[in-house]
Parts: sequence; structure tokens; C-alpha cells
Amino acid sequence: MAKMVKKGDLPQKTCATCGRPFAWRKKWEKVWDQVRYCSDRCRGAAKGGKGSKG
Repeated sequence: MAKMVKKGDLPQKTCATCGRPFAWRKKWEKVWDQVRYCSDRCRGAAKGGKGSKG
């Protein structure tokens, strides 16, 4: 069985749009080096999309 990792011990990054810190997620395991945004909303706002409402 895999060893459990505490949530506080996971790697973190700062969102390129909102500046908030966000932690590693299992679904980002293979692309963690390319992840820049904490959410789809921030990614849309960075690209000038309709994701940000204030």
C-alpha cells in the first residue's frame, strides 16, 4: 500500500492570474510542470476569456 502524504507536505505553486497559492492534485501528476493556474476560471481570465466576473 502507498504511503500517505499529508496535505501540508504537497508541493505548491502560485496562480499566475490571481496570485493565490494552490497545492498539487493527483489529476495534475503527469503535467505538474505545465500547470500555471489554480482553476479553469483563472485560466480563462488569463486568456481574455469570459471566465472572470470580478
